[in-house]
Amino acid sequence: MKRMTVREVSLAAVIAAVYAALTLFLPIPQYDYIQVRVAEAMTVLPFFFPAATPGLFIGCVIANLFSPFVLDIVFGSLATLLACLWTGRMKNRWLAPLPPVVCNAVIVGGEITFTQVGTASAFWKVFAFNAFTVGFGELLACYVFGGVLLSVLYRTPVCRAQIAPERLEQLRGFSER
Repeated sequence: MKRMTVREVSLAAVIAAVYAALTLFLPIPQYDYIQVRVAEAMTVLPFFFPAATPGLFIGCVIANLFSPFVLDIVFGSLATLLACLWTGRMKNRWLAPLPPVVCNAVIVGGEITFTQVGTASAFWKVFAFNAFTVGFGELLACYVFGGVLLSVLYRTPVCRAQIAPERLEQLRGFSER
């Protein structure tokens, strides 16, 4: 495992604070069956900045401490961690928001369903609804807000200077689109 530089640790800390603050203080549903957690737009950041992953995970843990779903602390945070790790491995900028959508739809949708009905026979029907609603909210957060975030960061000279050269090489041609 690579040691993190002071700059990377600082970036992770700022990201954790922003994620937690957005989740806790925005007056929109963040923890319910139908939710749009705007902070999840930040889960696209590992596409450019691998150091964002620990920050997003810690920020999510902090935010989920306030969730009405006790399992959210473990499983919601795990969904964000897995999504960030997967996003960091994506080769295509347009697919970078997909891992958070899939991970949260499946994991958080399952967690909410288990909280609602346990392992009753209605589990799969309720899961389908919860996975759809969580996934749709995540789709809005990641593709709309996260897509804008990716576009802005890529075009901002200060941020672009921090993006790994091999990632920039993969993205060659995106700035013209």
